[in-house]
Amino acid sequence: MQNGIPNTKPEHKEGELITEKPDESKLVMKVTSATVQKARTILDKYKAGKKNLENKIVENEQWWKLRHWEQTRETDKNGEEKKNKYIPATAWLWNVIQSKHADMEDAYPEPNILPREAGDVEEAKRLSSIIPVVLEQNDFHTTYSDCCWYKLKQGAAIYGIFWDAQKHNGLGDISIKKIDAINLFWEPGITDIQKSKNLFHVELVDNDTLIQKYPQLKDKSIRSDGELAKYIYDDAVDTSEKSEVVDWYYHTCYGGKNVLQYCKFVGDTVLYASENDTEPLTQPVIDPETGTIAVNPETGNEVSRVIRKSISETGWYEHGLYPFVIDSLFDIEGSPFGYGYTDICKDTQVSIDNLNNAIVRNALMGSKPRYFATDSCNVNLDEFADWENDIVHVTTMSEETLREIKMSGLSGTYVDVLNTQISMLKETSGNRDVNNGGSQSGVTAASALAVLQEAGNKGSRDNISTTYIAMNKITFMVIELIRQFYDVPRQFRIIGAKGATSFIPYDNSKIKPQPQGEDFDMDMGFRVPEFDIKVSAQKASPYNKLSQNELALQFYQLQFFNPQNTTQALACLEMMDFEGKDDVIATVSQNGTLMQAFMSLLQLAMGMAQAHNPTVMPAIMQNAAMAGITMPAPVAAGNAERVQTDSTGSIKRDEHPFVANAREKVQNSTQPR
Repeated sequence: MQNGIPNTKPEHKEGELITEKPDESKLVMKVTSATVQKARTILDKYKAGKKNLENKIVENEQWWKLRHWEQTRETDKNGEEKKNKYIPATAWLWNVIQSKHADMEDAYPEPNILPREAGDVEEAKRLSSIIPVVLEQNDFHTTYSDCCWYKLKQGAAIYGIFWDAQKHNGLGDISIKKIDAINLFWEPGITDIQKSKNLFHVELVDNDTLIQKYPQLKDKSIRSDGELAKYIYDDAVDTSEKSEVVDWYYHTCYGGKNVLQYCKFVGDTVLYASENDTEPLTQPVIDPETGTIAVNPETGNEVSRVIRKSISETGWYEHGLYPFVIDSLFDIEGSPFGYGYTDICKDTQVSIDNLNNAIVRNALMGSKPRYFATDSCNVNLDEFADWENDIVHVTTMSEETLREIKMSGLSGTYVDVLNTQISMLKETSGNRDVNNGGSQSGVTAASALAVLQEAGNKGSRDNISTTYIAMNKITFMVIELIRQFYDVPRQFRIIGAKGATSFIPYDNSKIKPQPQGEDFDMDMGFRVPEFDIKVSAQKASPYNKLSQNELALQFYQLQFFNPQNTTQALACLEMMDFEGKDDVIATVSQNGTLMQAFMSLLQLAMGMAQAHNPTVMPAIMQNAAMAGITMPAPVAAGNAERVQTDSTGSIKRDEHPFVANAREKVQNSTQPR
């Protein structure tokens, strides 16, 4: 038993005939209001365990908006901010996050599907073409960008991979969304979200929208008691007319297999529960003799065949995983959620702000003269304080009654300390000047700057590598949703090589479980096509583009692509390692093969020309020279003996009569009679 719900055995088998209608009066709802109340108790525990993380997320968002000093500014008894307590916020930490986000945008991921068996090669190619289209239809680039911001600010990003039955006018399709960590709750203490006993996604929805979509809520109190953490908004956000809608995911056991179950509820009202969905997907059985639906002669009920088990047996998603992927930046023990650059650099940012504020205040105070004045001062102080007055009236002039306040300037040490703090933040975050296009003293060469920039980006490459791991999991779930739901063919526009456009239909028939037949009178069961996923950058970074272009130019200058140098070029390429090496080797090999074929045809043409029409030899030699091939000069026709050729037009060579006789016998024996 799990979550108060008993485990059950499978109720239906695919292909099973159903001859009787289910008795609805005997159906027992496994998920009821009592079950939901137990689930809400678990949710409350999860909320309490996640409180510190939520507070950190809200605070980090203030840091991102440069509003972190608002929480510490002092106010007077009237609620007004005290003078001289304002501390200006500098954007050094903001610049770190912005620069890292730019690096992640340069490395936008693209999945490539690889087969595990030879029979799945074509299907892997089709999936490699289709999945980028599915991502594009979901505007995944925007989702990826938003998740990168969240990952850098908060320490992790969360992707939700769902099946949306409302897409495409009810046909349904995959939906990939960014999930706010404030709305997702998992078991405290776990590091892998898939190991949580339960998983809850909570969202605030307008009551009017809920009642319109679920009329059964009209006469019920749907306001939830729980509270979600809230960001500090600039606008006044009213949530009094909203209610918590909870998506509850958990696992049960059917036939010895863990099955993902799903329940949506508001308050204590169950809106949907996969365990209550016990009806299998069926289709009528046609009587071959009459061509009509077969009928059970005993009961008179129509006969149907199970084509898919009920959702309560197969689970909400057949892959059995929670439909969420967490992309953590810097992992910590005891939580699937990591920490980000805000957590690392905020203390240094505080020091920078304080020092910057002290220096600026000192400069402002030193630039404005101040004076001591006695009570019996004979100077009109109002006129004196107004810098627009050209004349200040005095009764008597005395240095004793009005004296300037002398102020000493700050030592340059304070500026050095400020610069040290800024440098420390840059070094800690790996956001050096060269990463943002600046140069170090003494470094002016473009290639040297490019090398320094690439070396300084190793931290960003490490951050991106964890995103690629998350992208691998996302792609796996996308493939599994295609396997489960793409029963109806869909059309995809594919952009192929050189921009060629093609339209291909696709369904899940080739990736669904496939029967293996029988062997020695034994059913060999089903084979499920599986694939490996390799994620790479769709667009190379500027440095990678530069290095690839320079490498290509070097290959051209060294005549790697000259067909006459194929052997040497291939030997050199085999010892090298660079991106796209296999494509270059294939191109060089193809050039060599074409060169050999061209040489064979050229020799044949020259032999036939010398034998039958020597006047065309100069044209042949000229064409060969234009192709970069140097041929020996032909012998003048008047000074040379007539060239003899064989039956194929090839030039006969001087050889021993025994060899000629042997060749003639072999040729005669192979000719048809």
